[in-house]
Amino acid sequence: QVQLVESGGGLVQAGGSLRLSCAASGSMYSINTMGWYRQAPGKQRELVASVTSSAHTYVADSVKGRFTIARDGAKNLVYLQLSRLKPEDTAVYYCAADDGLGNDPLWGQGTQVTVSS
Repeated sequence: QVQLVESGGGLVQAGGSLRLSCAASGSMYSINTMGWYRQAPGKQRELVASVTSSAHTYVADSVKGRFTIARDGAKNLVYLQLSRLKPEDTAVYYCAADDGLGNDPLWGQGTQVTVSS
């Protein structure tokens, strides 16, 4: 059973950058896709970016060109590089993992990203 722990959130001014990390403990064998969602107060949770075990990536149009998702070589970490941040990016960012077999996805606890100005 894999557990996900996010880190890297914080307070940053508009135009700045953050790098979010999601550490997956346990075996990565069953994970097909890892991704990042975000949820702002009063809004629905939305998919920001995802990456498969074969390194296929998806980035939402709303953040394309500013955010990048990547996995490390050991496949035990997934990163989200947030650049040129805007106040609209303020949200709790959640790491998620899916086995691609129809089971419920795994979720991290979330990390707060706050963009000021």
